[in-house]
Amino acid sequence: MVRKDQKELSGKQKAAILLISLGPDVSASVYKHLSEEEIEKLTLEISGVKKVNSQAKEDVVEEFHQIALAQDYIAQGGIGYAKTVLEKALGEEQASVILNRLTSSLQIRPFDFARKADPTQIFNFIQNEHPQTIALILSYLDAPQAGQILSELPQEMQADIARRIAVMDSTAPEIINEVEQILERKLSATVSQDYTQTGGIEAVVEVLNGVDRTTERTILDALEIQDPELAEEIKKRMFVFEDIVTLDNRGIQRIIRDCENEDLLLSLKVSSEEVKEIIFKNMSSRMVETFKEELEYMGPVRLRDVEDAQSRIVAVIRRLEESGEIVIARGGGDDIIV
Repeated sequence: MVRKDQKELSGKQKAAILLISLGPDVSASVYKHLSEEEIEKLTLEISGVKKVNSQAKEDVVEEFHQIALAQDYIAQGGIGYAKTVLEKALGEEQASVILNRLTSSLQIRPFDFARKADPTQIFNFIQNEHPQTIALILSYLDAPQAGQILSELPQEMQADIARRIAVMDSTAPEIINEVEQILERKLSATVSQDYTQTGGIEAVVEVLNGVDRTTERTILDALEIQDPELAEEIKKRMFVFEDIVTLDNRGIQRIIRDCENEDLLLSLKVSSEEVKEIIFKNMSSRMVETFKEELEYMGPVRLRDVEDAQSRIVAVIRRLEESGEIVIARGGGDDIIV
């Protein structure tokens, strides 16, 4: 139940209380998904929080938990399913409150039915469409779906479609609606009248992360010829520092040897406990002791310095991968180690 004092909190205040409650490691991970402007506003809000009483903290966390559950129910079975489950669990009034808070995000996203469809079926329908139409549809699909479809398209089309997804900005709702209706006549949801933001570099990175390594190389090689700056920007985002947890011990040990200790220290300053654990696991006990001591006495550092250090480590990782000295797991089967 939402209490009176919680209702008086603004959205930013609730977000600040939530991040304080989640702790520094989780909060740092959340920050990676925010824009610089959002980070500035939220940091300012957090710095202004003097004291949070336990009841307000509990209420905010509970509200977040309920909203997260609602979104999960929607992903499983749509708004109707979410409404039924929430009403049974929380009662009709509280379920209505939660769903109303999610009004903007609860609009059925375009191509919602397609995300539940088999990628092969979608491929069979769209393979002969204009590349821009294919790019639009893929940008709305889940990354694994889009990656599989992109892998199945002719090689001469792959880079062009990847580029179109990357540079896609906004698409008029009437165009989305028209393409959507063609793809599925029985779609009953109403497309939001706002211009829908889709595509972009993050979208194509997610798609490329879902393709096999050969397809990725083919697309990036072609993009380096067509648009070198775009290719470089995509490559920078293909692997982020926190993804180091997906590497094997041998690969991590090689990375530790090739990276500057100062870069590793700065990167570990704000990294998750999972990342620290796997890095320390692959260091000598003496090195771990030294690092922990230096981290303990390290003063405040600029976020920009940390990001630069992590970028240099990622550059080392990509260089080692390109030379075949480490393996980054990808979609598809060409990275299976036997």
